[in-house]
Amino acid sequence: MAQTPSTQGADTSAPVLPRLGGRRSSYRERVADALRAALIAGELRPGEVYSAPSLASRFGVSATPVREAMLDLAKEGLVDTVPNKGFRVTAVSDRQLDEYTHVRALVEIPTVVALARTADRVSLEALRPAAREIVAAAAAGDLIAYVEADTRFHLGLLALAGNAHLVEVVADLRGRSRLYGLTALVEAGRLLASAEEHLELLDALLERDEKAVAEIMTRHLGHVRSLWAARD
Repeated sequence: MAQTPSTQGADTSAPVLPRLGGRRSSYRERVADALRAALIAGELRPGEVYSAPSLASRFGVSATPVREAMLDLAKEGLVDTVPNKGFRVTAVSDRQLDEYTHVRALVEIPTVVALARTADRVSLEALRPAAREIVAAAAAGDLIAYVEADTRFHLGLLALAGNAHLVEVVADLRGRSRLYGLTALVEAGRLLASAEEHLELLDALLERDEKAVAEIMTRHLGHVRSLWAARD
C-alpha cells in the first residue's frame, strides 16, 4: 500500500507511479493518464498537495510534462493549483460519487446488454488483451495499471455501440470517481476476483446471453460503489 503522501511533496513519500520513457512529445498525455488513474485509485489523496518535481521523479522525466499534465487535470476539476507549492487533489463527496455511479449504471448497463445483440465477435475478442491486463495488474497489486487497463476495456467496449458522446460522458464520470477501497481489496486478496469479471463479461457477450450480461454489469458496477465506500 502506498504511503500517505506529504503535503510538502517530498520524493520519499510520493506514490510510486510508472516510469515513462519514449518521446517527450508524448509525456504530457501519458503522464496525465497515469495521474488520472492514480487519482481514481486513491493513490493521490484528496486535500493533499503534490509538487510537480516530486511526481516527476517517479516518472523519470522532467517536471515540465508533469506540471503541464497537472494543469490539464486542473481544467477537468480534478486538482487545484496551489501557488508556489503544487497541486491539491480536489475532494469528492459521497453524494457526488453515488450520483456518478447511478448515471453510469443508467447508461452503461443497457448499452452493454445491447452489444450482446449487435457487437461482432472480432471486435469483442479484441478487448480480451485489455481484460487480461486487468487480471494481471490485480494479481500484481498494481492499482494504477489496474485502473488504466480497466478504463481502456470499458471505454473500448462502450465504443462498440457507435456513440462517441456516450463514451465521452462515461470517461468523464470515471475520471471524477474515486475507488478508495482498491488497496483494501488487494490486501484481502479479493481484487483478482473482481478483475476476472471482465473476462466473464466478454464470454457472456460472445455467447449472446443478454441476461448474463445484465447480471454481470449490475454486479460489476455495484462493486464500484463499495470500493469508494471502503475508506482507508
